[in-house]
Order: sequence, then C-alpha cells, then structure tokens
Amino acid sequence: MKTILVDTTARHEQIAKSIGEAKAIDLDDLLGAIDLGSNSFHLAIARLDHGEVRKVASISEKVQLAAGLDEHNVLSEEAMQRGLDCLHRFAQHVTEIHPERLRVVATNALRKAVNAQEFIRRANTLLPTPIEVIAGREEARLIYLGVSHTNASTDKRLVIDIGGGSTEFIIGQGFDPIETESLQMGCVSFTRKFFSDGKITKKAFEQAITATQTEMLSITKRYKKVGWDHVIASSGSAKAAKLVLTELGFAHDVITRDGMEKLINHLLKLGHIDKIHFDGVKAHRQAVFPAGVAELYAIMKTLDIATIDYSDGALREGVMYDMLGRLDDEDVRDRSVTALAQRYSVDVKQAGRVMTTITPLFEAAKDVLGLDKEDGDLLRRAAALFEIGLAVGHSNYQKHSAYLLEFSDIAGFSQVEQAMMAQIVLYHRRKLKADMLSTVENLGGRKLVYLCLILRLAVQASQSRTTKAARISLTLSRPDEWQVMVGDGLHADLIASQLKADSSQFAKWGVTLIVGDVN
Repeated sequence: MKTILVDTTARHEQIAKSIGEAKAIDLDDLLGAIDLGSNSFHLAIARLDHGEVRKVASISEKVQLAAGLDEHNVLSEEAMQRGLDCLHRFAQHVTEIHPERLRVVATNALRKAVNAQEFIRRANTLLPTPIEVIAGREEARLIYLGVSHTNASTDKRLVIDIGGGSTEFIIGQGFDPIETESLQMGCVSFTRKFFSDGKITKKAFEQAITATQTEMLSITKRYKKVGWDHVIASSGSAKAAKLVLTELGFAHDVITRDGMEKLINHLLKLGHIDKIHFDGVKAHRQAVFPAGVAELYAIMKTLDIATIDYSDGALREGVMYDMLGRLDDEDVRDRSVTALAQRYSVDVKQAGRVMTTITPLFEAAKDVLGLDKEDGDLLRRAAALFEIGLAVGHSNYQKHSAYLLEFSDIAGFSQVEQAMMAQIVLYHRRKLKADMLSTVENLGGRKLVYLCLILRLAVQASQSRTTKAARISLTLSRPDEWQVMVGDGLHADLIASQLKADSSQFAKWGVTLIVGDVN
C-alpha cells in the first residue's frame, strides 16, 4: 500500500498523492465512456492500442434532455424516461467493461435541472458505475483532452464545442489547456428560444447571433489576447455544418465564414426545418441545425475566425484518456490538490501530519466499513486541503474550506466529489448536530459519514502540530463501535481527553467512540 507523499521542505512540490497502487490496464481491457449530453446521449467503447485510445464501438441517441426543462429548470418525466430508456439500452453494451474502466458524465442539462438527483438516482440503478455531473470548465478540460489526443499538434489551438445547452471554449497547446470556459448557449436552448415554431427567418437568425455575441462578451477580449494558431470545432453541430458546406459546394471539408454566410442564406430560402434534407444532417439533428449554424457563425464573426477544422474526438475521448491517467497513477486530481494547496498557502507540514495519521486509521477501518480505494483517495485529498479556509479567515475556517472545495472549479473532480470533500472538511471540528447527518447521508451514504469521522479523529490527534505527538490506533468490532487507543508520545493525556470529550459528538451520528487508556 502506497502512502500519500508530502514534501515538507518546498511548498510548491506535490503535497498529496492518492494511496493504493493503480492497476495497470491490459491491452485487451475495454474502456467505456457515456456522455449524457443536453441533446444526445453518446456511448463510446475503446481499446488501448500502443498508448492510444482506439474506438471499437460508438452509439448515439437523440434524447434532448434540455428540451425537457421548463422555465423553472424542472426536468419533465417524459424527458427523464427518454434518458432512462436510452441508458437501459446502453447498459447492455457495457457488460464486458469493468466498472473501474467505465465513466458516465453528465453535462449542462443535469447541471441546471433542479430535480437532477431524481433522474440520477433512477439512472444509477441501470448502470454499473455512478453518474458524475461535471462542471462546465471540467467539461471544457475533458473536451480539449479528447481533441488534443485525436489531433496531435504543438500549435496553440482554440477548440470550440457547441452542445445542446452549453458551449465550451478552450485555448490550449499540446495536451495542456491554457484557458477554459463554458457559456450558457447551445443548439437545443437556442432552438427553443428562437426557432421553436420551426420557421427559419432572418429575425430568428439575427436574435440567435446577437444572443451568442452577448454571451461571449465575457471572454472575447481575453481569448483574443491569448491568441491561437488555428481553430478546431467538435460536436454534432460543427460536424453537420462541415458536411453540408461540402455537400452544397460552399466549402470543401472545412468550415469557412464565407461558407456559413451562404449556408444561412440557403436556410432562409428553405424557410422551415421540415425542408432541411441534407445527407450531412441526421433526422434527429434537423430541428436544431439552424440554431447550431447561427451560433457557429456568430462565434466565427465575434472572434474573427475565417476557417475552422473539425475534430471527431471530444468529450467521450477526453473522459477515456483522463481515465487512463487515473489507472496509470497520473491522476489530474492530485495535481489539482497540489495547485489548490499552493494557491491558499496550506501548511504542508500539518497536512502531512494529518494524512500520515489517516493512513493507518483508514486501513484499520476500511474492511469493516466497506470502504474502497476511491474512498481512501477522497479522504486523503480532503485531508490535504482541510485548512484552505484559513486563507479566508480563522474563525470557523472549516466553513470557508468547505465552501472553497464545493464551489471552486477543480480539474478532474465531479460536482459530487467536490461536494463530498466539502462535507468531510466541514465536520472535522466543532459540534456535530443530528440534523446534519441526513444531509451527509443523502450525499454519500454512511460511507461519507465514516470518512467525516475518520478525518475528525486524525485532526484531533494532530492538533499539537508536531510529529512527536502520541499516535492513535483504531479498532472496529462493528461499523457503529470504534475503539481508539492512544500510544506513548507527546501530549498523550491531552489527546485522550479531547477524544473522550468528542465521543458525545460521534454518538449524534450513530457511532460509539470508546477511547482506551493511555499506554
């Protein structure tokens, strides 16, 4: 078992590395990624071929989850059922993929839906691995990862991905993103706003173009300043535009601004989505095609882009390459932990002491509590960052730490992972209340409760902020009865006294804490 490594001499070295040896992936192992997009759900299955992800199967279904959101962002039962029916079919294709090598990510529609958890709860019963709702900038990072691996280049690139409900903009070089942004505009949402009656009019195009330019005000100046060498677009809207431009002779295997202007005029002559009959536009994309064209043209106009290439690799490929990194012990989440610790000037020595204390506690408890490697990784990453709130203020710093962890854009983490880390650090000190328990259990079950309490033990035993402090050990006869023994060392009596005083807090969350006499 590998322990977390902490450099106690240089703040700018990695402060946390997940425990547990990563399982090397065999060449014959399958990888899978399911993308729950706002317009379509996609499934990609691949094999690893000389370090590259080679797709062996790809399935897409029109679900239009975003179309099921009402004015209050409540997802309709009909939209939920469309998604569940699709996932039921997808599940039959991933039976041979190990759950550790399958990821299911959800994007804008489930980020916005106020009842997203109801859909996720029902969907998770169909899938071998839980759904991860990812933040917009995390989606952008993964899109760039997929594009950059699919289109190798050392040039600085602008990547644009028009989705159903959001559009991601990434400037990057090599495999590293430089700027990432996610804006609230997409082909499904714009169809509902500007083309809902099916008519293709000049007014509708002008409104969609203006809305795009307005939404882009926040990034245009910054992105132009950073600059790029060439532009790549991914997603179905860009692919359809490229194919239709070629089909009509307005461009050849590339997207041009001049060609897009001609395409808009051609669509205006058609006048209605029912008359869109192009080989490059599948039936399920017909209704959202004009909105996607309007947005793509507005982006090109706003950023002064003359030509765009198309990439078939995007979010799903990025998810699989990111998964390879996790399996090969190159997890971006560890780099993110390091970056956060640096940004908020975390006391790396204290983080190291707490993580050193946590390792044997977790090992002693994991089998009885049913905890796994991912739980251990989450706990140790939270332990590395539990004091980041001190950068905001000392009083109730645990609340500041929790807020920063839950609402920051942290590369590699899903929104649920960030929320769980926030809960772990929030309850490492001060009083616990019985009504807090349901919040924690609703988010992560009893396992999350146990992670909160393990960190609490480790912090209590490390309060003297010295490596000479007495060590504690943990024994569990059953999940709800914990026995802690305090060994010889500095402040042993004080540590034992604090743990005994804290036993009343553990009891509120259903755990009996027994503290043995100091040896």
